[in-house]
Amino acid sequence: MTNKIERRTRIKYRVRNKISGTADCPRMSVFRSNKQIYVQIINDENGCTLAAASSLSLDKMPKKEQAAKVGEMIAEIALKAGITKVVFDRNGYLYHGRVQELANGARKGGLKF
Repeated sequence: MTNKIERRTRIKYRVRNKISGTADCPRMSVFRSNKQIYVQIINDENGCTLAAASSLSLDKMPKKEQAAKVGEMIAEIALKAGITKVVFDRNGYLYHGRVQELANGARKGGLKF
């Protein structure tokens, strides 16, 4: 029997094999902890992070609202950097709850994926 971390790692690698970020269409990777949510836009060809945002700088609010704000923040940062289209990497998490709210916030901010 595998534990939760090993299961998520297997799912993460299965998702990561199908997608990768390029200069034209970088990968938007999400990390969700119990209290915070982080997102990076990554170019896998060069192995560099192009933009990043997190909920660390936000005021105390419900987690779903935090995720939506972070999605809007990353969209604003990405548009300033000239990035309009990304590939969404849910990083082994279900597309549900905070991850979905982050994606919707990024779409609302102007990113396409």
